[in-house]
Amino acid sequence: MAKRDCYEILGISKTASADEIKKAYRKLAMQYHPDRNPGDKVAEEKFKEASDAYAILSDENKRKMYDQYGYSGVEGGSGGGGGFGGFEDIFSGGFGGGGFGGFEDLFGSFFGGGASRRSSQAQRGNDLLYTMEITLEDAVLGKSTEISFEKDCKCEKCHGSGSRSGKGKKTCPTCHGAGQVRRTQGFFSMATSCPTCYGSGSVIDDPCPGCRGTGIGKKKINKTIKIPAGIDNGKKMILRGEGDEAPNGGSAGDLIVKFKVKPHQYYQRIGNDLKLFIPITYMQAVLGDEINIKLLNEKNLKVKVPENCENGKILRIKNEGVEILGSAGRKGDLYLQFIVEVPTKSSKEEKALLEKLKELRDGNKQPQPKKISEIPFN
Repeated sequence: MAKRDCYEILGISKTASADEIKKAYRKLAMQYHPDRNPGDKVAEEKFKEASDAYAILSDENKRKMYDQYGYSGVEGGSGGGGGFGGFEDIFSGGFGGGGFGGFEDLFGSFFGGGASRRSSQAQRGNDLLYTMEITLEDAVLGKSTEISFEKDCKCEKCHGSGSRSGKGKKTCPTCHGAGQVRRTQGFFSMATSCPTCYGSGSVIDDPCPGCRGTGIGKKKINKTIKIPAGIDNGKKMILRGEGDEAPNGGSAGDLIVKFKVKPHQYYQRIGNDLKLFIPITYMQAVLGDEINIKLLNEKNLKVKVPENCENGKILRIKNEGVEILGSAGRKGDLYLQFIVEVPTKSSKEEKALLEKLKELRDGNKQPQPKKISEIPFN
């Protein structure tokens, strides 16, 4: 019986790209795979037919010959009698550069081959997240401090060998270190994770009771870290290699320190700037004054309140804000916003003086609405 056209089998056009060919074959292979259709001879034949078609179209040279001469151009290279030497050639040889690099690359971990091979390799340790609550002073000025956390380290009882005697692991007798076992169903051969070593390729006869053969145990770590000056709320600092240690000699993970900055009672942070609300009396607002402001570093800063200072007026003081990360000492600014406070109670003498001031200043002037654009403290 004449064989169907390769393009028709895969359901693609003659101009299909390599990726389209691979995608079409992947879909059919998943649909008709023998493991999904046990005992179904029709599905088995369709799977083999799709595999033969893919073997031709995924190879650039064979595809050219097939397009020009049909099956006769690739005789001895496709299935159907002459064959490719069976299923093993199709999935382990790589199709001469036109296809994919082996069985696992196409099907991933669906059939177990790729996952078990990777599991025998050294894994990287887990990253750890440490959330650290700090004050605004610590965030602005920076500080060295000690943190405590638990992480995976080499087991102290077996020194990381995983065995009670310290002999460590030996080659798995079932898979002989491959991490995989192969079983055959008809023409189809499939690699699965070894049931004895679970894909690691090695076993331990006398597992350590402390770590149950993993070679890894929990350990409390005390570490001094430097909070960088200028760090902001929600920012993270990564300490390479300070996370969980890995079994099988893999590299350690990272320790990620996430900062949570507590709100300050007086100071407000806006990016790299700081803002402070300063109450002043009516007399200070009218006559002006010189006041002291206590900074976050405990130093006193002398500030001059200008005469006739309006309620809500903002004074900018350069370079007294937060250090900009990675800027070699450059800082933001400090903004002071003045709030003119009205006394809640006045003595007779004060009232008498204010009455005289009222006559001198305003007389009986009636207040008029002020434009919103003219309000300094809004």
